[in-house]
Amino acid sequence: MMVGESHRVVEAVWRIESTRVIAGLARMVRDVGLAEELAQDALVLALEQWPKSGVPDNPGAWLMLTAKHRAIDLLRRRTRYEHKLEEVGRDVEIRQEAAEAELDDALDDHIGDDVLRLLFTACHPVLSTEGRLALTLRLLGGLTTEEIARAFLVPEPTVGQRIFRAKRTLAEKRVRIEMPAPAELGERLASVLEVVYLIFNEGYSATAGDDWMRPSLCEEALRLGRILAGLMPREAEAHGLVALMEIQASRLRARTGPDGEPVLLPDQDRRLWDRLLIRRGLEALERAEALGTLGPYGLQAAIAACHARARSTDDTDWERMAALYRVLAHLTPSPVVELNRAVAVSRAYGPARGLEIVDGLAAERALRGYPQLPAVRGDLLARLGRLDEAREEFERAAELTRNERERTLFLTRAAATRG
Repeated sequence: MMVGESHRVVEAVWRIESTRVIAGLARMVRDVGLAEELAQDALVLALEQWPKSGVPDNPGAWLMLTAKHRAIDLLRRRTRYEHKLEEVGRDVEIRQEAAEAELDDALDDHIGDDVLRLLFTACHPVLSTEGRLALTLRLLGGLTTEEIARAFLVPEPTVGQRIFRAKRTLAEKRVRIEMPAPAELGERLASVLEVVYLIFNEGYSATAGDDWMRPSLCEEALRLGRILAGLMPREAEAHGLVALMEIQASRLRARTGPDGEPVLLPDQDRRLWDRLLIRRGLEALERAEALGTLGPYGLQAAIAACHARARSTDDTDWERMAALYRVLAHLTPSPVVELNRAVAVSRAYGPARGLEIVDGLAAERALRGYPQLPAVRGDLLARLGRLDEAREEFERAAELTRNERERTLFLTRAAATRG
């Protein structure tokens, strides 16, 4: 096998297996940063050896076994420097034996608990939002620092620092790589769901740059969400988030035109919507509903389902959607939720009713600099025939956005109000 070809194979195997390897090692060495270093060591050896010896029949097991041996060697070296070795020696030996047994279990595909623990650790609330995002994509997505930087349009050294600080914080705070206690599970699960949703949102509507969307981030968030729902089947909000992402992702092909320009929901060709993703999303929503009252993600999924079930914009059950938004606003008060409710209300009861809600949000500090506020207001004013005011709002939205595709869209809509 040519060196270049074998390197591509190694990289592909790493993308598939890295989460499994790091998760198993983290349980053994009780340190996320060290676990990743050991896994990277195994990757380097693969890059050195596989071009000469050929790719093993089970490359994932090879990486796991190689990393395991390095971890065991490290633990043994550490024992030579521990104080009172006679007193603690037996304990260290037990730890080594237990760690070996645990990693052997991981080789037998008992990986679910390990991955879940790693996901909860990477999304720990002691970390900043940026740190949680970067660390999750690195440890559970297998993305390189360069890939993460490119996805979020930030300098590579910035991402490197975020990952470094996140690992250091976990070590300094002595965060244990384990499932949260029952009393903490709600808060900790919310943190995990937030990270996955933020990754998806950045892919679905990029906040900056030249592209309207970054589908690779949507795919990664969906993968993580599906893993989480599979490992925590009794958690309604995990299924609710998966339902929301599946249904939203079903529209990706229809959200851009031939030249990559944005296509808004009313103008989308619904024949391009992915029916398989819609079906999977509706099934996930049913699972969430069967587990009890819908939470914020489940409610958003139910709202998305109103679009998915409709044949056209006019055929959409806007009244139900407005009611769902009211429930969501009661559960998680947010000016962004109110802005979205205004759109649903305008479709159900007329643009004037929607404009009343939007005008009531004008003083919200959280929406200052948010381009969707003037964009929605501009749309409602245009529907009311107040074209000069609408044009000003679209121009203001264009000034606020950092996404070039979105800026072009807003300026196009502003131009359309000139008749």
